[in-house]
Amino acid sequence: MFKTITASLLLISILAPMAYFVFGAKTKTRLKRTLLTNGFSFFSIMIAATVMMFTGNVFAANGAALSDAVVQTAFISAALVTGIACIGAGIAVAASASAALGAVSENEKIVGKALIFVALAEGIALYGLLVSFTILGQVM
Repeated sequence: MFKTITASLLLISILAPMAYFVFGAKTKTRLKRTLLTNGFSFFSIMIAATVMMFTGNVFAANGAALSDAVVQTAFISAALVTGIACIGAGIAVAASASAALGAVSENEKIVGKALIFVALAEGIALYGLLVSFTILGQVM
C-alpha cells in the first residue's frame, strides 16, 4: 500500500508540472516555475518516503538468512547502479573527449590536461561499479 501511494505521488509530481508547461504558453518564467515545482515536489516526496520507510523497529538475529525478495532487490539495484553510472560516464566521456580532441588540435601542449578531464569522466563508471560490488557484498 505504501509503495503504491509513494509511486503514484512521484508520478503525479513529475506529470503535473510537465502538463502545466506543455499545455500553456511556453515562456521562461513558466519553465522556471515548472522546474522548481517539479524539483520541490519530487524531492519532498522522496524525503518523506525515506523517513517513513526507516521508522519502526527492526528485529534481526546475527546470521539470519535473507529472504529471496531482499536478494532479488539487491541484484536489481546493483544492476541499475552499474547501468546508470555507465550511461552517465558515456555521456560525460563523449562530451569531454570531443572537447579534448578539439583543444589538442589547437594547442598540443595541453594533452595532459585534456586526458585528466577524460579520465575524471570515466571515473563515474568505476564509482558505480564499486557501489554495485558493495551492494552485492552485503547479500552474498
